[in-house]
Amino acid sequence: MPRDPEWWRGAVIYQIYPRSYQDSDGDGIGDLKGIVRRLPHIASLGVDAIWISPFFTSPMKDFGYDVSDYCDVDPMFGTLADFDAVVETAHSLGIRVMIDLVLSHTSEAHPWFVESRLSRDNPKSDWYVWADAKPDGTPPNNWLSIFGGSAWQWDGRRMQYYLHNFLTSQPDLNFHNPDVQEALLDVERFWLKRGVDGFRLDTINFYFADKMLRDNPALPPERRNDSIAPGVNPYNWQEHLYSKNQAENLDFLRRFRAELEPYGAAAVGEVGDAQRGLEIMAEYTSGGDKVQMCYPFEMLQPQRLTAAAAADTFWRLSHSAPDAWPCWAFSNHDVERHPTRWGLTDAAARVYTTMLMCLRGSVCLYQGEELGLPEAEVAFEDLQDPYGIEFWPEYKGRDGCRTPIAWQDDAPLGGFSEGKPWLPVSPQHLPLSVAAQEADPDAMLHHYRRAIALRHAHPALARGEHDGVHSRGDVLHFTRSWEGETVFCAFNLGVAEADVPLPQGAWAPIGTDLGAVTKAENGLVRLGPWQCCLALKRPGD
Repeated sequence: MPRDPEWWRGAVIYQIYPRSYQDSDGDGIGDLKGIVRRLPHIASLGVDAIWISPFFTSPMKDFGYDVSDYCDVDPMFGTLADFDAVVETAHSLGIRVMIDLVLSHTSEAHPWFVESRLSRDNPKSDWYVWADAKPDGTPPNNWLSIFGGSAWQWDGRRMQYYLHNFLTSQPDLNFHNPDVQEALLDVERFWLKRGVDGFRLDTINFYFADKMLRDNPALPPERRNDSIAPGVNPYNWQEHLYSKNQAENLDFLRRFRAELEPYGAAAVGEVGDAQRGLEIMAEYTSGGDKVQMCYPFEMLQPQRLTAAAAADTFWRLSHSAPDAWPCWAFSNHDVERHPTRWGLTDAAARVYTTMLMCLRGSVCLYQGEELGLPEAEVAFEDLQDPYGIEFWPEYKGRDGCRTPIAWQDDAPLGGFSEGKPWLPVSPQHLPLSVAAQEADPDAMLHHYRRAIALRHAHPALARGEHDGVHSRGDVLHFTRSWEGETVFCAFNLGVAEADVPLPQGAWAPIGTDLGAVTKAENGLVRLGPWQCCLALKRPGD
């Protein structure tokens, strides 16, 4: 790959959830060889990089986000040689490779934890967050797990509690221990030497817990929201001042960034916080010495992203840290697919896609998003996600966005596998298969290709600054500028016609193959429902 330390800036990153992408051996579970087979499809989209969700050795109680060996491939996904083939093939197609590192916690089956729980005085006894019970035997404090209940689990051998912000089988590492930090940096070095171009850092703001283990304060009902955890989860009832978001994290991120620099690699962090997500993202990406980019949850929320909400998000971001670089996503492996979540029509989904490709920041697309897939319905008896099983039926979990990709509409199981898939292939997805959409020039798949091509054709959209993001009723509008190129963008995110002023100057239409209009009368462009205006002004115009 060409050496470009700024490759990540404005990049379009395609997320692969390997269990559900392509099965190569008929066991019903996607694998690394399956990814190699389908990389030409990803390359055809025009994306810059892939991000592969965890494929490391794991008991799979949280489907790979519970790691028992950071430096090997779980046999269900293949071998290290298969991973090398992914990197080699991706690079030959001009695609960089990012992998998902889960550093805040391990599996309880990880050798580090197996040793740590043996006693209070073994070499790894302080590698995890252990604490004594209160005098009445209850947990050390009031911290809650995102997956429900106390964040503390009693261990009878050590006669202490250990911290788990997620499943009880996912104990939290103690980042206050320098040896833990060095071991995790060794993991980073292992994969960088193996040729990866960067990392997606899971739960990046959970690395450190308060040394004093102070109670989290209650969060008043009027400040609660369900952007991080479903509304039925009492996790939303606390302000998480002490269980995460600690200031010590900044120094660790600087150490992590220093390891990336010689390789020209990049990192994108997942910031999960319902109250301060944007502000934390700004802290973690500003200054050029921590991670290059983070994605908050402002565009992953249950409520549809309105023009006013988008403008407010960028206003808050600009006031928190103007030089911070976001990475925006509408969907991923943890949330309901956005066409269903936001109740979008086909026209609405298209204009949101075009808008995403025009925003300042980088972009993450989730597998199947390019097909316009709705959320799949998964019956309770087919559920695999412990989160959904815990909170059913008020919250159905994450399986609906994780069902296997349909490659062919006329093949058994959509061409995903020859064996029973780990989750059912959605009958609703078969008519939206890759093969069916390839044959239809008006399909959503081709719209994504055109939108990504627009971003690459105009550096102002990928890397440029903007004049602020503004809302005017249901219309979101802004200009992007880079090295003399200026692009005006306006998006009608509503069902009624709307007029938007076209800035003064000579503007040439672009994006007409995306349904964009630029015809102005008396300085106004009339946008129909779910329509956009895209116009280019070059130097001297």
